[in-house]
Amino acid sequence: MRRMAALKSGTDAPDFRLLDAGGGEFHLRRQLDAGPVVLTFFKTGCPTCQYGLPYIDRLASALEGTTAESIAVCQDTPGDAERFKLEFDFKTRVVFDTEEADFPVSNAYGLTNVPTVFLIQRNGDIAHTGVGWSKSDVEEIAARLGVSALFRPEEVVLPFKPG
Repeated sequence: MRRMAALKSGTDAPDFRLLDAGGGEFHLRRQLDAGPVVLTFFKTGCPTCQYGLPYIDRLASALEGTTAESIAVCQDTPGDAERFKLEFDFKTRVVFDTEEADFPVSNAYGLTNVPTVFLIQRNGDIAHTGVGWSKSDVEEIAARLGVSALFRPEEVVLPFKPG
């Protein structure tokens, strides 16, 4: 992948189309017509992704019934993603941006680390970018989308873990 910083807030999100494991297509601009999108890039073997994506999945569950959508962009194979989903009880829709295709979407978003999370507004602007695991980034995204109490009071959640 090219070495550059992830796209920042205020940047227009590059449009893309990616397939899920079942062959269904996710088209960013089409989804933005319905509402904002939380876009999370990850690799299945990344320890920080393994730590943070269950919380992203919790955010996705909290968004059910709203116009917002959460999509996870996997940089590995569908088989790897299926194992990840089973191991971490991950239910968020996964689409694929793979090495064999030279990571076109990851490169368009300027990724150098995973996980990287973007909140994209309906107009296509990136409202928030988070690189690595950051509890405060997830809390901010949730607040912008009108979701509260993602973290239980008894949970010990790391404030930050680099990707």
